[in-house]
Amino acid sequence: MIVGYARVSSLGQSLEVQEELLRAAGCNKLFSEKQSGASTRGRAALAAAMDFVREGDTLVVTRLDRLARSVVDLHQLIERLAEKGCGLRVTQQAGIDTTTSTGKLTLAVLAAVAEFETEIRKERQRDGIAKAKEKGIYKGRRPEIDATRVRELHASGARPVDIARQLNIGRASVYRYLQVSGQN
Repeated sequence: MIVGYARVSSLGQSLEVQEELLRAAGCNKLFSEKQSGASTRGRAALAAAMDFVREGDTLVVTRLDRLARSVVDLHQLIERLAEKGCGLRVTQQAGIDTTTSTGKLTLAVLAAVAEFETEIRKERQRDGIAKAKEKGIYKGRRPEIDATRVRELHASGARPVDIARQLNIGRASVYRYLQVSGQN
């Protein structure tokens, strides 16, 4: 049986294109999800697809990054498929078919390159944030807690537990803000 797996990272993205490509590739059964691909953990549809495949089946994805973003995760998935007697085929990256030795080699090389690209992207992001901080442009995430309101409520005699409840924040956050402002 040919089993398809489709994944997009966010709710705003559509699975439709991948699902159409998988059907065109002859998939009899599809598993789809909207979940981050940073790790294979927490991906229910992937787990279901891996449990579903049986000896002689082939798991098909449109692109390698739909399946895994790290070499370790990818190799673990391929090893698990091999133990079950299943293959892996990638439709939009020709040559990736783990039922052939050339496909296995191609897969290993592409997986290493994909992991390298991810690390380079992270480095560029860190460098960009550091430069923006130097210029005073990047100030981080906006505070979700109104520190002035915390101090005002405390000054009016409200207890930290009441402040937390009223502002819908954690009591520890109230204590932290009061400590920083020297009111604790």
